[in-house]
Amino acid sequence: MTERTNLVVLDMAGTTVADDGLVERAFAAAARTLGAEPGSARHDGQLAYVRATMGESKISVFRRLSDGDEERARRANAAFESAYGRLVAEGHCVPVPGAREAIERLRADGRTVVLTTGFARVTQDAILAALGWTDLADLTLCPADAGGRGRPYPDLVLTALLRTRAADDVRRVAVAGDTAYDMLSGTRAGAAVVAGVRTGAHDEAALRAAGATHVLASVADLPALLARLEDGR
Repeated sequence: MTERTNLVVLDMAGTTVADDGLVERAFAAAARTLGAEPGSARHDGQLAYVRATMGESKISVFRRLSDGDEERARRANAAFESAYGRLVAEGHCVPVPGAREAIERLRADGRTVVLTTGFARVTQDAILAALGWTDLADLTLCPADAGGRGRPYPDLVLTALLRTRAADDVRRVAVAGDTAYDMLSGTRAGAAVVAGVRTGAHDEAALRAAGATHVLASVADLPALLARLEDGR
C-alpha cells in the first residue's frame, strides 16, 4: 500500500491530447528560420533532434538548434507556435480517448489535477479552448509559469505543488507523460508515481530507462492504477 496521491500532474500533447504529428508539422514552419530547407540533411538532423527532445520546452529546443543565437531561436519558436496554433484552430486537435473522463475521475476521487506543457501559454490556451477544457483541471502550467524552465527539470511539477498546496509531501504526487523528459521531470521532483503512457512520442523502453515507475497503455488507466496502489493490490 502506498501513501494517498493528492496531486496528479499530467502532460498534454501525447498524453491527454493526441499529438497526431502536429509538432513535426509545426516544426516545418520554423525550419527555414533556422536555415534548414525541407529535404536537406540539416533539416533532417534538426527534425531528429525535435523528435528526441519531445516533452522539452520548445524555446529550449530552438535555442540549441540555433547554436545559441537568441534572436533566431525566438523567431523560430514564434513561427512554430503560430503554425501549431493554426493547426489547432483548423481542428487538428483531439483528446486522447478517455483522457477527459480520467481527469474527471481523478478529481471526483478528491485529487488535484494540473495540466502541463512545453508549449507557450498562448498555444496551451488555444488547445484548452479547442477541446473545451478551459475549466477541466484545477490548474494549467507552461514553462513561463515555472520560471522559464520546462522539462526535464522538475520545475513544472514542483510549481504545481507550490501553487496548489494539494500535498504535504512529494511522495503524494503522481506524474504522467509520454516522453522520457516527462519521466525525468517526475523522478527529479521526487514523485512516488511516475507513469509513462504509450500514446505519444516514446516507447516503453525509453520511458523505463528514464525512470518510469509504471507504463500504461493510456492515461485512461491512471485512476485505476492509483486506486490499486493505495489499496495495496
